[in-house]
Amino acid sequence: MQKHFRSALPILLFALTAGMLSSCASKKEFEGVKNDLQNCQNENKELNTSYQVTKEQLAASQSRVKALEDQLAQAKKDYASLQRSLDKSLSNTNANNVNISKLVDQINESNQYIRHLVEVKSKSDSLNMVLTNNLTRSLSKEELKEVDVQVLKGVVYISLADNMLYKTGSYEINDRAEQTLSKIAKIIIDYKDYDVLVEGNTDDVPISRENIRNNWDLSCLRASSVVQYLQTHYGIDPKRLTAGGRGEYNPIATNSTEIGKQRNRRTQIIITPKLEEFMELIEQAPE
Repeated sequence: MQKHFRSALPILLFALTAGMLSSCASKKEFEGVKNDLQNCQNENKELNTSYQVTKEQLAASQSRVKALEDQLAQAKKDYASLQRSLDKSLSNTNANNVNISKLVDQINESNQYIRHLVEVKSKSDSLNMVLTNNLTRSLSKEELKEVDVQVLKGVVYISLADNMLYKTGSYEINDRAEQTLSKIAKIIIDYKDYDVLVEGNTDDVPISRENIRNNWDLSCLRASSVVQYLQTHYGIDPKRLTAGGRGEYNPIATNSTEIGKQRNRRTQIIITPKLEEFMELIEQAPE
């Protein structure tokens, strides 16, 4: 028995050793599984944390995207509004450009018209000067002092006070008239193709004479006296002469003063060149 025990002892020891080894191996495996589980838990925790962070980042990104989309929509609205304003401004600008263009054209036309008027005025002044010189060359300087000669628009106006021609309150020619009318006759004779209008004017004081009804009569009778005097004394062709009266209705001064009345009591001798003579004078006018 002792012999059998001895022979079985190695086997028992081997089995015991194998069991112990097997037990040690299971414990190591358990420890390994436990570590793996812990690692999995840690990884899961990290993944959950990462997921939460990512989820929050996604939400923040979506919020930013929404804000950008809102900004983009507002920007589109602003752009549309600006585009409409720009189109309106361009339309107004085009209209203004048209108006400015029209205004420039009008200004240019006005400038041309002004230049034309200046040229006409210059030509007219030159013509008047020529006509005055031609019509007064028959008179001396002393004679010109007694005769007021003006040229307006190519027409010669010779104005004489009533006391130079007529008796007071009358249409009869006085003695002094011969000296005065002789000077006028020189001009008329020198230019035989010119027409002559003698025009009588009075103040507003009513005339009271048996053979003169009013100032109309007086002005016409005075003009007629001058015309007949020029015809009979100086041989002026009566076809060139016209007599007319304007009474008190063509004053050149106020009738409220004696000086004004004296200026209004006048006889005008108006000498007008005929068309062909007028054109010749235009050709003579200096540039």
